[in-house]
Amino acid sequence: MNTDSGISDIIPLMTRRELLLGTLTAASLSAKSKIDRSRLSFITDEAAKTPQEAIDFAKKYSLQFVELRNVPGGKEYAFLSAPEIKLAATQFTQNGLRVSFLNASLLKFSWPGTEPARKRVETEEARAKRLQSELDRFARRMDDLRTAIRNCHILGVDLLRVFTGTRVAEPEKLYPRIVDVLGEMTLVAEKEKIHLLIENEASCNIATSAELATLLKQLPSKWIGANWDCLNGLSLGEQPFPQGYEAIPRKRIGNVQIKGKSVLDYPEKLDWRTIFHRLEKDGYPGKIGLETHIFGEGQIAASHASMREMLRIVEDL
Repeated sequence: MNTDSGISDIIPLMTRRELLLGTLTAASLSAKSKIDRSRLSFITDEAAKTPQEAIDFAKKYSLQFVELRNVPGGKEYAFLSAPEIKLAATQFTQNGLRVSFLNASLLKFSWPGTEPARKRVETEEARAKRLQSELDRFARRMDDLRTAIRNCHILGVDLLRVFTGTRVAEPEKLYPRIVDVLGEMTLVAEKEKIHLLIENEASCNIATSAELATLLKQLPSKWIGANWDCLNGLSLGEQPFPQGYEAIPRKRIGNVQIKGKSVLDYPEKLDWRTIFHRLEKDGYPGKIGLETHIFGEGQIAASHASMREMLRIVEDL
């Protein structure tokens, strides 16, 4: 019996199978990371004045997802009562829309014992009232987190935004406290299977991508990551791309937000075609949400213009 012949028959067959599996796997990964219309979202309260107008906006551009922050003209979705959030969830579901990200204002205020780097002009009475309000918010932070997590479950989204406190003169000295506070919150979120995403925000202690990367090293849990809002570090001198992007561990990016000024003809305009290609290459699996941030009477028109440009870019990738 010629065993060599049998082995030689099997090896090419296994190689072909492995090659086919490899090709299918590569195709699957490529499809997952491909950025197209199905990956785009938008913050509803910047593109519409009512929830119905936000739904109409999504339908106009054949979008599947919405990002939520405030009910247009109302309160934060994160802290709505159970009946209110259930009603909102039903409205989105009935219109074929899913929620890609829940933007909450968790921890976006001065923490007790800290002094904001940017001094406010306020009376003693106003200062006392503000300090008490911030003290109360800090004290109920875990209750607010649990409410936001409950609303995440009702909305069917597992990504929740958090911040790092109003920026102080020397933010790095506050990092150990930030790690402790966010670490405690992460333990609660992990039990509920909700990912907390820290936003780099110019008014907060974590403002740049580099600062966010430094903090994430001290928060290794897979249940806490980054909401990359690339223009937010610009005022502190950070180049959004590639500098800002390169700073953040790619596997920790759970959501990406685009400012309208970065896609329209403003000085802040970025090469989103190149950025999208890089996100695809790095296998980014999440959504990309429009946060228009062009305020005034033309905000809704700017939202439409920004979304049209985002669609033009992704359709040309």
